[in-house]
Amino acid sequence: MTRECIVLAGGLGTRLRSAVANKPKCMAPIGDQPFLYYLLQYLHRQGIDHTVLSLGYLSEQVISWCESTPLPLRISFTVEPEPLGTGGGIMHALPAVAGNDLFIVNGDTFFDVDLTAFCTFHQQTGSGLSLALKPMQQFDRYGSIDLDNTHHIIAFREKQFCESGLINGGIYLTGKNWLNSLSLPEKFSFEKVVLEPQVTAGALSGYISDTYFIDIGIPEDYQKAQHDLTANTAKN
Repeated sequence: MTRECIVLAGGLGTRLRSAVANKPKCMAPIGDQPFLYYLLQYLHRQGIDHTVLSLGYLSEQVISWCESTPLPLRISFTVEPEPLGTGGGIMHALPAVAGNDLFIVNGDTFFDVDLTAFCTFHQQTGSGLSLALKPMQQFDRYGSIDLDNTHHIIAFREKQFCESGLINGGIYLTGKNWLNSLSLPEKFSFEKVVLEPQVTAGALSGYISDTYFIDIGIPEDYQKAQHDLTANTAKN
């Protein structure tokens, strides 16, 4: 299985600042640990042994915490010289990945995907990039995704109220060679410049996982995570 991962943790976190001021989102306190702690523990449990943190806003807080905290996996850091967008953050971190295959994870979401099963799915589809998708009911905060009967993604739909649908859960599986073949700019949105155009090319697949998911990007879900993630850690 792929054992390397980029965690995107460089965003400004403007929607969360009313609840968490002067911290990057991944450092938002959950109980007595930052959110990043729970994310790294999950990655370790799933077999990841090297994580590259793609940092930007208040990166020194993340680096200081990692260097002073015993963690169960190897951590590397890349720091954006200026905001590069989600895509630019990935490409800036890519040289720190030793192998070809890698997971990419949003640093403000926790999605309890079985990464071994996801990796098997990705290999079977032969796609350039696979997304982990979460089934959701009655939502309007996220865009939705349509699949064909072979699990290839055929459409990304704009945010609107949906009775039920699949959302992008913020975990990707791809390869350095595939990303480098796209001739991408230095600053760009991964969603707009990679995901949406590659639908037309038939290069994207969607792996459905109806497992625990939370996005701490807004205060309401950040408060929910306070209970969910600490309770889950207590069980483990």
